[in-house]
Amino acid sequence: MPKVLVVDDDPHIRSVLCFALARDGFATAEAADGLAALEAFARERPDLLILDVMMPEMSGTDLLRHLRREAATPVIFLSARDDELDRVLGLELGGDDYVTKPFSPREVVARVRAVLRRGAAEMAPPPQAPSPALPPPEAPLRHGPLCLHPERLEAFWQDQPVPLTVTEFALLRSMAAQPGRVFTRDMLMDVAYPDRRVVSDRTLDSHIRNIRAKFAALGAEPIGTVHGMGYRVLPVQGG
Repeated sequence: MPKVLVVDDDPHIRSVLCFALARDGFATAEAADGLAALEAFARERPDLLILDVMMPEMSGTDLLRHLRREAATPVIFLSARDDELDRVLGLELGGDDYVTKPFSPREVVARVRAVLRRGAAEMAPPPQAPSPALPPPEAPLRHGPLCLHPERLEAFWQDQPVPLTVTEFALLRSMAAQPGRVFTRDMLMDVAYPDRRVVSDRTLDSHIRNIRAKFAALGAEPIGTVHGMGYRVLPVQGG
């Protein structure tokens, strides 16, 4: 139950506002002047103050200056003067709203709710974007003795690891995914260099040569040349 501290030197105004607020579900406390309001604020710790501008002992604006040194509690000013300078001063000092007398108690209660609602929205943490769903892990790609683990960028031949670079792995993976298909140099260039950078055919041939050399160290030859066309993964030869 939010608590509202009503500060006004007119007991009738305090009574009317406290009755209207209590009827609408608020807890209330009262103070008749600025000094009493300081004591009530420290004791009650209200969620909002309704604060008369002109009061004995300490004015509403002076009271707000004092409170703002230690608290950001919302404040709605009451004033018998409908003066633009007074309204601007009250808001610039940190007031949240300004109501002129005479007023409707129902309107004041509505403004109390609006100010508290606005404050709650400002204090609420920003909505968190849902975390993007991770794709399911990609299954190992097998072609006879050749086994590729896309998630780990690891290649094996008969359970023996073959240390491939990222580009070499991408080339071999693309060909192994469609065994027997002939991949032209242009197709493999798109695999090796998706950013479409300009490289020579010799660079691609160098990557293929390095892949072959690494498998040759294990007595294997997974890639075949189709003269005049490109490369392909050779049919399974056992093992």
